[in-house]
Amino acid sequence: MSLVELIARADERGLAASGLACLDRCAPLLGDDDEILRPLWGALADDGAGAGGDWAERLERLRGAFPGPGRAAGTTAEDEAALLVHRMLAAAPADRSAAGMRVWADACSVASLRVHRLLDPAQDGHDAGAAGVDGCRQDHPEDMSPLVAAEVRRQVTVLELLAGHGAAGLRQVLEVSAEGRRVLRAVVSRRERGHL
Repeated sequence: MSLVELIARADERGLAASGLACLDRCAPLLGDDDEILRPLWGALADDGAGAGGDWAERLERLRGAFPGPGRAAGTTAEDEAALLVHRMLAAAPADRSAAGMRVWADACSVASLRVHRLLDPAQDGHDAGAAGVDGCRQDHPEDMSPLVAAEVRRQVTVLELLAGHGAAGLRQVLEVSAEGRRVLRAVVSRRERGHL
């Protein structure tokens, strides 16, 4: 099943986890704190009646914790990628309804793939925009580099884990995201060394 189909079929928790996992894997572009998204993961794990309100409160605190993008946007691939990550966080809905989460999860999927394309040494900072990643999301991997293909696999895995295991799959989803975060941090580090 394609990534687009999995997003279309996912429930509210799966969609929220999918969007949050994309943001989590791209978070190295915003700082070094691997635990900064942990409160939102906790809100997803909470099955209580107040989970929706808890998500909204934690999301608001999180937005205050991340520094905003600089006043003057840079022109490097890293600058553009960081701006995409800021937009993912800014677009996160406070209401955990399936409709709002579906739009956010879909946008985060595209943004995360664009981040990986921008930072991929094989792409040399080239980003073809949302249209450029559409084939990746539709299971047409012809032009995918290994970095982008791995991100597609991670997105699919997250949605499959939540569809198959519900809240019990969140621990494995966190492991998938942590792996992706390590990969992206290594890519960013290599790029920084290359600019020295």
